[in-house]
Amino acid sequence: MVRPHTYTVIAIDFQGFKMAELTPLLLGVGITAATHPMSYVKVLVQVGHEPLPPRIGRNIFGRQQMQLPGLFTYIKHIKSVDGFFGLYRGFIPRLCSGLAGNLVSSHVQQQLCDPDEEDDERTKIKDKSLNTMMVKTGKQTLARFAAIVATQPFHVITVRSMVQFVGRETKYSTVVGSFREIYNEEGILGFFSGIIPRLLGEIFALWLANALMHIINAYILDEDMSNVNELRSYSTAVTGFFSNMLTYPFSLVSNVMTVNNCG
Repeated sequence: MVRPHTYTVIAIDFQGFKMAELTPLLLGVGITAATHPMSYVKVLVQVGHEPLPPRIGRNIFGRQQMQLPGLFTYIKHIKSVDGFFGLYRGFIPRLCSGLAGNLVSSHVQQQLCDPDEEDDERTKIKDKSLNTMMVKTGKQTLARFAAIVATQPFHVITVRSMVQFVGRETKYSTVVGSFREIYNEEGILGFFSGIIPRLLGEIFALWLANALMHIINAYILDEDMSNVNELRSYSTAVTGFFSNMLTYPFSLVSNVMTVNNCG
Protein backbone atom coordinates (compact mmCIF):
# COMPACT_ATOMS: atom_id res chain seq x y z
CA MET A 1 0.00 0.00 0.00
CA VAL A 2 2.86 2.33 0.66
CA ARG A 3 4.72 1.61 -2.59
CA PRO A 4 2.27 3.12 -5.13
CA HIS A 5 1.94 6.28 -3.04
CA THR A 6 5.72 6.76 -2.87
CA TYR A 7 6.13 6.17 -6.61
CA THR A 8 3.46 8.77 -7.46
CA VAL A 9 5.10 11.47 -5.33
CA ILE A 10 8.50 10.85 -6.93
CA ALA A 11 7.01 11.00 -10.44
CA ILE A 12 5.40 14.38 -9.78
CA ASP A 13 8.58 15.86 -8.34
CA PHE A 14 10.59 14.54 -11.28
CA GLN A 15 8.22 16.11 -13.81
CA GLY A 16 8.40 19.44 -12.01
CA PHE A 17 12.16 19.27 -12.03
CA LYS A 18 12.24 18.54 -15.75
CA MET A 19 9.93 21.44 -16.55
CA ALA A 20 11.97 23.79 -14.37
CA GLU A 21 15.13 22.77 -16.21
CA LEU A 22 13.55 22.70 -19.67
CA THR A 23 12.05 26.20 -19.68
CA PRO A 24 15.30 28.22 -19.46
CA LEU A 25 16.91 25.76 -21.88
CA LEU A 26 14.25 26.35 -24.54
CA LEU A 27 14.38 30.09 -23.89
CA GLY A 28 18.14 30.08 -24.43
CA VAL A 29 17.78 28.13 -27.69
CA GLY A 30 15.15 30.60 -28.90
CA ILE A 31 17.30 33.63 -28.10
CA THR A 32 20.31 32.03 -29.81
CA ALA A 33 18.24 31.31 -32.93
CA ALA A 34 16.80 34.84 -33.02
CA THR A 35 20.17 36.56 -32.65
CA HIS A 36 22.28 34.22 -34.78
CA PRO A 37 22.01 36.23 -38.04
CA MET A 38 23.28 39.31 -36.21
CA SER A 39 26.20 37.37 -34.70
CA TYR A 40 26.91 36.00 -38.18
CA VAL A 41 27.16 39.51 -39.62
CA LYS A 42 29.36 40.65 -36.72
CA VAL A 43 31.88 37.88 -37.40
CA LEU A 44 32.01 38.68 -41.13
CA VAL A 45 32.60 42.36 -40.37
CA GLN A 46 35.31 41.45 -37.85
CA VAL A 47 37.30 39.55 -40.49
CA GLY A 48 36.98 42.51 -42.87
CA HIS A 49 34.41 41.17 -45.34
CA GLU A 50 32.48 44.13 -46.77
CA PRO A 51 30.77 42.89 -49.96
CA LEU A 52 28.50 45.91 -50.41
CA PRO A 53 29.83 49.28 -51.59
CA PRO A 54 29.55 52.33 -49.33
CA ARG A 55 26.74 54.80 -49.94
CA ILE A 56 26.27 58.48 -49.26
CA GLY A 57 24.64 59.09 -45.90
CA ARG A 58 24.59 61.57 -43.05
CA ASN A 59 26.35 61.39 -39.73
CA ILE A 60 24.92 62.47 -36.37
CA PHE A 61 25.82 66.08 -37.17
CA GLY A 62 23.93 66.04 -40.46
CA ARG A 63 27.02 66.08 -42.67
CA GLN A 64 27.15 63.96 -45.79
CA GLN A 65 29.68 61.14 -45.78
CA MET A 66 30.27 57.70 -47.27
CA GLN A 67 28.80 54.99 -45.09
CA LEU A 68 28.89 51.21 -45.27
CA PRO A 69 25.51 49.42 -45.26
CA GLY A 70 23.97 48.63 -41.89
CA LEU A 71 23.20 45.36 -40.15
CA PHE A 72 19.88 44.57 -41.80
CA THR A 73 21.16 45.43 -45.27
CA TYR A 74 24.00 42.96 -44.69
CA ILE A 75 21.53 40.30 -43.51
CA LYS A 76 19.41 40.90 -46.62
CA HIS A 77 22.50 40.44 -48.80
CA ILE A 78 23.39 37.10 -47.16
CA LYS A 79 19.80 35.94 -47.63
CA SER A 80 19.91 36.88 -51.31
CA VAL A 81 23.07 34.79 -51.78
CA ASP A 82 22.39 31.73 -49.60
CA GLY A 83 18.67 31.91 -48.90
CA PHE A 84 16.96 32.08 -45.52
CA PHE A 85 18.73 29.05 -44.06
CA GLY A 86 22.02 30.56 -45.17
CA LEU A 87 21.57 33.05 -42.32
CA TYR A 88 22.08 30.12 -39.94
CA ARG A 89 25.49 29.03 -41.13
CA GLY A 90 27.37 27.89 -38.00
CA PHE A 91 24.21 27.73 -35.88
CA ILE A 92 24.56 24.07 -34.81
CA PRO A 93 28.10 24.35 -33.38
CA ARG A 94 27.17 27.66 -31.76
CA LEU A 95 24.16 26.01 -30.12
CA CYS A 96 26.35 23.13 -28.92
CA SER A 97 28.82 25.66 -27.53
CA GLY A 98 26.12 27.51 -25.62
CA LEU A 99 24.53 24.39 -24.14
CA ALA A 100 27.85 22.82 -23.17
CA GLY A 101 29.08 26.11 -21.70
CA ASN A 102 25.99 26.46 -19.51
CA LEU A 103 26.30 22.88 -18.28
CA VAL A 104 30.00 23.18 -17.44
CA SER A 105 29.60 26.60 -15.80
CA SER A 106 26.65 25.44 -13.68
CA HIS A 107 28.47 22.28 -12.61
CA VAL A 108 31.63 24.13 -11.60
CA GLN A 109 29.68 26.74 -9.62
CA GLN A 110 27.76 23.99 -7.83
CA GLN A 111 31.03 22.30 -6.90
CA LEU A 112 32.44 25.57 -5.59
CA CYS A 113 29.29 26.46 -3.66
CA ASP A 114 29.42 25.92 0.09
CA PRO A 115 26.25 24.07 1.22
CA ASP A 116 26.44 25.86 4.59
CA GLU A 117 25.99 29.23 2.85
CA GLU A 118 22.44 28.74 1.59
CA ASP A 119 21.33 32.31 2.28
CA ASP A 120 18.36 33.73 0.40
CA GLU A 121 18.96 36.12 -2.49
CA ARG A 122 17.92 39.17 -0.49
CA THR A 123 20.60 38.50 2.15
CA LYS A 124 23.26 38.11 -0.54
CA ILE A 125 22.28 41.39 -2.16
CA LYS A 126 22.38 43.24 1.16
CA ASP A 127 25.92 42.01 1.80
CA LYS A 128 27.84 44.88 0.16
CA SER A 129 31.33 44.05 1.37
CA LEU A 130 34.17 44.09 -1.16
CA ASN A 131 35.43 40.72 0.05
CA THR A 132 32.09 39.07 -0.70
CA MET A 133 32.09 40.49 -4.22
CA MET A 134 35.62 39.27 -4.88
CA VAL A 135 34.93 35.77 -3.58
CA LYS A 136 31.76 35.52 -5.69
CA THR A 137 33.53 36.86 -8.78
CA GLY A 138 36.44 34.50 -8.21
CA LYS A 139 34.08 31.51 -8.29
CA GLN A 140 32.38 32.86 -11.40
CA THR A 141 35.81 33.31 -13.01
CA LEU A 142 36.69 29.65 -12.46
CA ALA A 143 33.34 28.59 -13.88
CA ARG A 144 33.71 30.89 -16.90
CA PHE A 145 37.29 29.68 -17.48
CA ALA A 146 36.19 26.03 -17.48
CA ALA A 147 33.25 26.77 -19.79
CA ILE A 148 35.43 28.60 -22.33
CA VAL A 149 38.06 25.87 -22.40
CA ALA A 150 35.38 23.19 -22.83
CA THR A 151 33.55 25.03 -25.62
CA GLN A 152 36.45 26.55 -27.57
CA PRO A 153 36.44 23.74 -30.18
CA PHE A 154 32.78 24.48 -30.96
CA HIS A 155 33.55 28.20 -31.03
CA VAL A 156 36.35 27.65 -33.56
CA ILE A 157 34.07 25.57 -35.78
CA THR A 158 31.32 28.20 -35.50
CA VAL A 159 33.54 31.09 -36.58
CA ARG A 160 35.18 29.15 -39.40
CA SER A 161 31.81 27.95 -40.68
CA MET A 162 30.59 31.54 -40.84
CA VAL A 163 33.71 32.85 -42.57
CA GLN A 164 33.29 30.26 -45.33
CA PHE A 165 30.76 32.69 -46.78
CA VAL A 166 33.66 34.85 -47.95
CA GLY A 167 35.43 32.28 -50.13
CA ARG A 168 32.51 29.89 -50.61
CA GLU A 169 34.45 26.97 -49.10
CA THR A 170 32.76 23.85 -47.72
CA LYS A 171 35.46 22.45 -45.41
CA TYR A 172 33.52 23.22 -42.22
CA SER A 173 29.99 22.37 -43.34
CA THR A 174 29.30 19.74 -40.65
CA VAL A 175 30.35 19.51 -37.02
CA VAL A 176 31.85 16.02 -37.28
CA GLY A 177 33.62 16.85 -40.54
CA SER A 178 34.98 20.06 -39.00
CA PHE A 179 36.44 18.16 -36.04
CA ARG A 180 38.12 15.75 -38.42
CA GLU A 181 39.42 18.54 -40.68
CA ILE A 182 40.90 20.59 -37.82
CA TYR A 183 42.52 17.57 -36.18
CA ASN A 184 44.09 16.33 -39.42
CA GLU A 185 45.46 19.75 -40.42
CA GLU A 186 46.35 21.39 -37.11
CA GLY A 187 46.21 18.75 -34.41
CA ILE A 188 44.76 19.30 -30.95
CA LEU A 189 46.01 22.89 -30.75
CA GLY A 190 43.84 23.82 -33.72
CA PHE A 191 40.75 23.43 -31.55
CA PHE A 192 42.05 26.16 -29.24
CA SER A 193 42.95 28.83 -31.80
CA GLY A 194 42.27 32.29 -30.36
CA ILE A 195 41.49 31.04 -26.87
CA ILE A 196 43.90 33.37 -25.01
CA PRO A 197 42.30 36.70 -26.07
CA ARG A 198 38.86 35.17 -25.61
CA LEU A 199 39.70 34.13 -22.04
CA LEU A 200 41.18 37.52 -21.22
CA GLY A 201 38.21 39.39 -22.68
CA GLU A 202 35.59 37.26 -20.92
CA ILE A 203 37.33 37.43 -17.55
CA PHE A 204 38.02 41.18 -17.78
CA ALA A 205 34.38 41.78 -18.71
CA LEU A 206 33.18 39.67 -15.77
CA TRP A 207 35.35 41.48 -13.20
CA LEU A 208 34.54 44.90 -14.62
CA ALA A 209 30.79 44.27 -14.62
CA ASN A 210 30.82 42.89 -11.07
CA ALA A 211 33.01 45.73 -9.82
CA LEU A 212 30.66 48.33 -11.30
CA MET A 213 27.63 46.57 -9.82
CA HIS A 214 29.35 46.49 -6.42
CA ILE A 215 29.91 50.25 -6.57
CA ILE A 216 26.29 50.83 -7.59
CA ASN A 217 24.88 48.55 -4.89
CA ALA A 218 27.18 49.84 -2.15
CA TYR A 219 27.19 53.58 -2.81
CA ILE A 220 24.27 54.49 -5.08
CA LEU A 221 21.28 52.17 -4.56
CA ASP A 222 19.54 52.09 -1.21
CA GLU A 223 17.42 49.18 0.01
CA ASP A 224 14.80 51.69 1.21
CA MET A 225 14.07 52.79 -2.37
CA SER A 226 10.66 51.66 -3.56
CA ASN A 227 11.92 50.58 -6.99
CA VAL A 228 15.34 49.25 -5.95
CA ASN A 229 14.85 45.87 -7.65
CA GLU A 230 13.93 47.50 -10.95
CA LEU A 231 16.91 49.85 -10.76
CA ARG A 232 19.19 46.94 -9.95
CA SER A 233 17.97 45.08 -13.05
CA TYR A 234 18.64 48.10 -15.26
CA SER A 235 22.06 48.57 -13.68
CA THR A 236 22.99 44.94 -14.35
CA ALA A 237 22.08 45.30 -18.02
CA VAL A 238 23.97 48.58 -18.41
CA THR A 239 27.13 47.38 -16.64
CA GLY A 240 27.12 44.19 -18.70
CA PHE A 241 26.80 46.14 -21.96
CA PHE A 242 29.50 48.62 -20.91
CA SER A 243 31.98 45.90 -19.91
CA ASN A 244 31.40 43.95 -23.13
CA MET A 245 31.91 47.12 -25.16
CA LEU A 246 35.24 47.87 -23.48
CA THR A 247 36.49 44.29 -23.96
CA TYR A 248 35.27 44.01 -27.57
CA PRO A 249 38.86 44.24 -28.97
CA PHE A 250 39.61 40.89 -27.29
CA SER A 251 36.68 39.31 -29.14
CA LEU A 252 37.89 40.82 -32.40
CA VAL A 253 41.45 39.53 -31.98
CA SER A 254 40.20 36.09 -30.90
CA ASN A 255 38.00 35.62 -33.97
CA VAL A 256 40.73 36.83 -36.34
CA MET A 257 43.21 34.40 -34.76
CA THR A 258 40.62 31.63 -35.05
CA VAL A 259 40.40 31.92 -38.84
CA ASN A 260 44.05 32.78 -39.48
CA ASN A 261 45.67 30.30 -41.93
CA CYS A 262 42.69 27.93 -41.72
CA GLY A 263 41.70 28.05 -45.39
